[in-house]
Amino acid sequence: MESMGKKKPRPRRSFTPEFKAEIVDLCRRGDRSVGQVAKDFDLTETAVRDWVRQAEVDAGERDGLTSGEREELAALRRENRRLREDVEILRRATAFFAKETR
Repeated sequence: MESMGKKKPRPRRSFTPEFKAEIVDLCRRGDRSVGQVAKDFDLTETAVRDWVRQAEVDAGERDGLTSGEREELAALRRENRRLREDVEILRRATAFFAKETR
């Protein structure tokens, strides 16, 4: 009975930049609504809206981080996290060796 109202989550899919660009072009033409394009290609409306919004940012039509800036920010955050971990390891090693020498 518990599983009656629950849907299985859809597996996460990835799409090529070319496919996303084609979907954005279809939405921008104005022939069909974003919802209709999403339905026609079995996509979520939210994903399609996000792709259109990001394309507008990349084209300079809307404020926000471009795709390149987003990639750079993600890389910097990964590097920052790794460096913080390195510092923590060194901090612990220093404390350990300080105890050993006493």
